[in-house]
Amino acid sequence: MSKAAIKTAPQAEPELQPGSIQELKVSGHLMTLDTGLFCIVNEANTAAGADGGLPGVRVSPPPQGVSGVEIVGFRADGWLTGEGDAVLVRIAKGPAQVLVTVYQVAGRADAAPRLQVMRLAQGTAAPAVPAEPVVMDVLAHIQTRGDVGAKFGDWLGEAGTGNWIEGIAIAAPEGISPDDLSYQAVLGRGWLSPWVEAGAYCGSRGMALPLLGLRVRLQGEAAERFELSCEASFIDGSKAGPVGSDETCEADSLAALEAVRVSLVPRAKVKAVARGRR
Repeated sequence: MSKAAIKTAPQAEPELQPGSIQELKVSGHLMTLDTGLFCIVNEANTAAGADGGLPGVRVSPPPQGVSGVEIVGFRADGWLTGEGDAVLVRIAKGPAQVLVTVYQVAGRADAAPRLQVMRLAQGTAAPAVPAEPVVMDVLAHIQTRGDVGAKFGDWLGEAGTGNWIEGIAIAAPEGISPDDLSYQAVLGRGWLSPWVEAGAYCGSRGMALPLLGLRVRLQGEAAERFELSCEASFIDGSKAGPVGSDETCEADSLAALEAVRVSLVPRAKVKAVARGRR
């Protein structure tokens, strides 16, 4: 067998045979989390379908066990597959550790998971996994991609793909009470979902039902300290916004929401920038 044949062999899809064993690369990592509610996302990998859902991830208590840690997955079997899945972790009294176990195809440089950590309530995360997880402010479940996160001020979703957003969750940053940040999804013309407070998921997951827009509002002390804006693009190419707090961001055509950007800026910073432009 030539050297060229040896190099290309791992790229071929193996034919399953009864009794055959496929070697996987398995690694375990202890992730330390502070007090709070977190969402750990295994972002969708394009090769997951051919690799039987790998890279897969499981989040569990460490072997010695730990009190005050609650782990709830969106799948009944507990897996975070490479097709895009997430798990919620609640730490009653931190810091505390959870065990993150990664299963991936051996010998493949592109087989590592892309993990993200989103804080849904007060607390901070200390990254301790190979993919350098980043705490995200906004989480969306996107058609064919799964759960994807972004920071405030960054676009979530990609214009021109035709993949719509099925649900969204927005975290309350440090210093803002979850009661002061809430949002609704546009479900039809003049039809909005009930208000949900920061950290709650709004929309559907795995039901192929798109959101048609978003309405985000700040109240109380948060509205006095921060300026909020929202802008979006839709699958028909139309755009909306930026709009302010408590204003609906939707297309005139009511096309499905494809990408959204939620910005949250301290009012003191906005005033400083305005003075600098004079």
